[in-house]
Amino acid sequence: MTVPAPSSYLVQNYARAPISFVRGVGCHLFDAQGRRYLDAFAGVAVSSLGHGHAGLSAAIAEQARTLIHVSNHYLIPQQEQLAERIVTAAFPGQVLFCNSGTEANEAAYKLVRLWGNGVHQGRKTRMLAFQNSFHGRTLGSLSITAMAKYREPFAPLPQAEFLPFGDATALEAAFASAGDAVAGVFVETIQGEGGVLVPPTGYLERVRALCTRHGALLVCDEVQTGFTRTGKRFGYQHEGFVPDIMTMAKGLGGGVPIGAMLASPQIAALLTPGLHGTTFGGNPLACVAALTVTGQVLVPAFVQQVTERGDQLKAGLVRQFGASAVRGRGLLLGVQLESEPAALVAAARTQGLIVGPAGNRTLRLAPPLIISAAEVDELLERLAATVAQLGREPAPSARQSAPARPGH
Repeated sequence: MTVPAPSSYLVQNYARAPISFVRGVGCHLFDAQGRRYLDAFAGVAVSSLGHGHAGLSAAIAEQARTLIHVSNHYLIPQQEQLAERIVTAAFPGQVLFCNSGTEANEAAYKLVRLWGNGVHQGRKTRMLAFQNSFHGRTLGSLSITAMAKYREPFAPLPQAEFLPFGDATALEAAFASAGDAVAGVFVETIQGEGGVLVPPTGYLERVRALCTRHGALLVCDEVQTGFTRTGKRFGYQHEGFVPDIMTMAKGLGGGVPIGAMLASPQIAALLTPGLHGTTFGGNPLACVAALTVTGQVLVPAFVQQVTERGDQLKAGLVRQFGASAVRGRGLLLGVQLESEPAALVAAARTQGLIVGPAGNRTLRLAPPLIISAAEVDELLERLAATVAQLGREPAPSARQSAPARPGH
């Protein structure tokens, strides 16, 4: 069999746009030809402090000159500092550092398994998750990811039951049918990849109550919603409950790869030496980057600023597309379209605007958290020009239904 010569030395698993960014300043990116773009995607909600941030760049450079990596065979003081900051901003517990969101969810999955197999002598084995969910690409995290395009090529996977997101009656029925065999429930506080779907008010509190009643662990996936992205330090804080386990990544390091899992003390204690680990997770360089980011984004005045800019952006989107088409919180917003967003995303680039797709025919907006009021206005102007360029109104028609049970 003759294998055709590749056009690149890279595995072709990404459908990359024909553009290369070489520099960034604040909320703007510059390509190899010097063209400027307003970044309303932040590398999939990663670049919290934008591009070329002076404080973050200086902290990374200084740590690189001092010590990049030592491994988790030794104490890493920056881990302790960062873990304390996360716990203080969230809930009492202990933190495990890793390199990505999927690794954080993998650790959470293993911890739930430990709890069901050890504490409950194998009586708790069932995992519940939700339709339209996305928790990562390792085999464990894929098993609790509902989206078929990510799951099916790697079947068979460990079994999980997928329920309608936002439907408390369906969740109650699942618990009733399982008896006390449910080990854990995995939920995103906003389903980002699934279409920026927000659960109805009070739903997550109901999930918490059902988990408590039936002795199941509640795992909140805050990979995309954490660190002030939604106008709260963490997405679960929009409601009055606390999870047993929380996973984080994306905006934590401002572009330097780092993920984390926070678990309540009695649950975290199950991870004894040798049961789980990572070579690179939480090394000094990554932790210093995250300390710099969290030192800014977790400050109350900054959180308030994100809320204000999010309200401004959402109001502008509602004016353009209608209230029924716009979903999300803070600076994680989605616009329901009549068709897949690829054409609009490509057209936006010609208008000097970087936006992204999500599931359920959704345009996703997740700009750097430092975006200014003037830049929000610029974003809206460029998006309006994009829609005009396409010559059509992308908002759903009155006859078209929105994705299952979104909140607004």
